[in-house]
Parts: sequence; structure tokens; C-alpha cells
Amino acid sequence: MNKTSAIQWLKIAYHDLQSAIILYEANHYTDSIGNDLQQAIEKILKSLFAFKNQKIPKTHNLYELYDAVDDIKLEDYELDYLDMATEYLKDDRYPNPNYFLPPKEEIKEVLDFTNDLMGKVCKILNIDKKELK
Repeated sequence: MNKTSAIQWLKIAYHDLQSAIILYEANHYTDSIGNDLQQAIEKILKSLFAFKNQKIPKTHNLYELYDAVDDIKLEDYELDYLDMATEYLKDDRYPNPNYFLPPKEEIKEVLDFTNDLMGKVCKILNIDKKELK
């Protein structure tokens, strides 16, 4: 087990999550908030691989990452958040026919999910959230 590596991943995820919270509270653009949320979820999930000294998959698809770990079980509605958040990270963030601003209500749901996920993973790995600040 590699708690140090997991903490490193979770610290960066915590930074992304805190950025998303600050931007949300400032009523900032939802596409920017969504990008931070996608990155936070990705790093939270990758911390589970790091903890076990497993090779970390090189994917941004959150459902693929979740599907590859067996440490955490999400409800069906939570899997929808993984799909939503995966869409927030665009390889091409320039305006194109597929560019969109996620609704603020959706962003709030994904933000709350991300915060809960952080807590669940910290509990699984026996990491105090204070260690991430």
C-alpha cells in the first residue's frame, strides 16, 4: 500500500475541487467549473490505483476509471454524474458545434457528488481530509 502516493493525488484533486467551489460561489462560467470537477473526480479515482501501487490508466473517461477499481461502489444515479463530468473535459475547448455551458443546477449536483466522493475515498483509504490542505 502506498498512502503517500494516494495523498499526493488527493491533494491535487482537493485543489481542483476547492477551485470549483470558489468559482461556483462566484457564479463563474459553468464550463470552467465543470473542467475543474472532471479533473477532481479523475484524480480522486486515480488515487485508488496509486494507493495499491497499480498502474494508473491514462484515460480521462471517469466511468472507465471507476469500472477499473473495485474499492468503491456507486449508485446508478451517481454513475450518471461520472458520464456528465467526463463530458466537461474537452480535448478541444474552442467553440465548435458540440461546445456547451452546463446548466448551473447540474454543476451543483456534480459538485456535491465530487465532494461526497472525496469523503468516501478518504474514508476507504483511511486518510483525514486535513492531510490534503
